Amino acid sequence: MRVLIAEDERMLADALAEGLREEAFAVDLVHDGDSALEHLSVHDYDVLLLDRDLPVVHGDEVCRAVMESGGSTRVLMITAASDVPSRIDGLALGADDYLPKPFAFEELVARVHALARRARPAGPPSYERAGLRMETARREVYRDGRHVPLARKEFAVLLELLRADGAVVSAEELLERAWDEHIDPFTNVVRVTVMKLRKKLGQPQVILTVPGAGYRIL
Repeated sequence: MRVLIAEDERMLADALAEGLREEAFAVDLVHDGDSALEHLSVHDYDVLLLDRDLPVVHGDEVCRAVMESGGSTRVLMITAASDVPSRIDGLALGADDYLPKPFAFEELVARVHALARRARPAGPPSYERAGLRMETARREVYRDGRHVPLARKEFAVLLELLRADGAVVSAEELLERAWDEHIDPFTNVVRVTVMKLRKKLGQPQVILTVPGAGYRIL
């Protein structure tokens, strides 16, 4: 799942990005409202973590633009203003949730997870295919009953392949959904990640390469 953080306090922004990446989110980071609007026009984000008091273009205007676009991006507005009228104003703009500073990072993560689930069509709590079972909430994967520990990106790639239910997923789609904007579009990171997945999942192979198209689960 992909998150855009729009926060002008750089130390806070960097800490949030690092923490959410540890939670297996693909995270992009901007520090003003104009850059936020530019990113939103290019990428499909599940959640926008939006500081209300952004420079250049105010966070309120960014929130309005998201609502007017009709997309599925969910907005979590964060601000130092914690009084009830400010919260009401933020929600009236179209924000899906409102979190005053300072906040506990664990609470922010829980709220981002909740909004991300709302941004996408509801998925099942687990996926099963070709002897694989993935428990999404616990981030656990099993192959024929054997637990398979996976790194974050390996889990993210396997999740996208299982969601496709046997359909082909291109390398470009995997890059868009599992990595952030800083990834080199010509990198071989998808191929390397799939290679590691195959090794960990063992024989017989369940991830097929479709030449010129991408990958799919048997």
